[in-house]
Amino acid sequence: MWATGIEDTFITDPWLATGRTLDEYELTHHYQLWREDLDRMADLGVSAARYGIPWYRIQPAPDRWDWSFPDQVLPALRDHGLEILLDLVHYGTPAWLHRAFLSPAYADRVAEYAAAVAGRYRGLIRCFTPLNEPRITAWYTGRVGLWPPYAYGWTGFARVMLSLCQGICQTAAALREVVPDAVLVHVDATDQYVSLDPSLADEVRLRQQVGFLALDLVSGRVDDRHPLWDWLCRRGFTEALAAWFRDHAAPLDVVGVNMYPMYSLKRLVRTRRGIRQQTPYAPPDVLKTLVAWYAGRYRRPVMITETAARGPIWRRARWMDESIGVVRDLRAAGVPIIG
Repeated sequence: MWATGIEDTFITDPWLATGRTLDEYELTHHYQLWREDLDRMADLGVSAARYGIPWYRIQPAPDRWDWSFPDQVLPALRDHGLEILLDLVHYGTPAWLHRAFLSPAYADRVAEYAAAVAGRYRGLIRCFTPLNEPRITAWYTGRVGLWPPYAYGWTGFARVMLSLCQGICQTAAALREVVPDAVLVHVDATDQYVSLDPSLADEVRLRQQVGFLALDLVSGRVDDRHPLWDWLCRRGFTEALAAWFRDHAAPLDVVGVNMYPMYSLKRLVRTRRGIRQQTPYAPPDVLKTLVAWYAGRYRRPVMITETAARGPIWRRARWMDESIGVVRDLRAAGVPIIG
């Protein structure tokens, strides 16, 4: 499967940055120019599109729904011959959901929203991403406090991550209740951690395991044998929560790997201000390593769901060619990359 897409971040009230809602469809004028955008997508000749919808607009109040935008654009995507991989949550929640991902009602509310979307577009959409990049969401909302609910530290990260993953599990169940043959495409950012400092070996291992944490939780793999068990328990995880995730595990129909060469190789260094991350530009071997890791760990089909390169056209074209080469090599070796 070849897919294209449009970046679809929707964050209400990012007050530390701008004091307004960050809606990339507004910034790119997609709400006004969506017909032309869909024409461009179809002209590429691809068979599918990752496409997000703005939860905060669709459900502007707890008891009110506004389907005017997706009612136009989603059928038009299919009319253009594009299979829809629907992105339900991309970094943000409606402003009325107090404390966002740390709201006690979050998991129930996001599952309610997912069920409403699946029911309204039954027969039109089969592939869903319950939540885009849970690790990055937990980082910016729980670790460094830039987005709602503005939590800080590794404890904040863990609390947000647990809530996100409970929401993903309940969303998966809600989708399958409405669309029994729904395909769940779980998308997360992927990183390879390295260090030239032998004293940081434990930190490298910790951060590499944190990279797998969302998919491990969602698929019910976290128990007292998990390498992050003690780390999680120090931050509020319990036997009861582990049992909940095992009982509510979501199927990993497709594992979506997001890899950007300018971000996905993380080199840890020790400085006077503590441990810092450097991001040298990653060679294609990093993409090959990451896809092989995720395919081997979860034994599920893999799709490279986002990638891009920065710089002049020749550099971006080279990254496209190199990425395609990596996919061909991995498929030849039996790794189930489907897109």
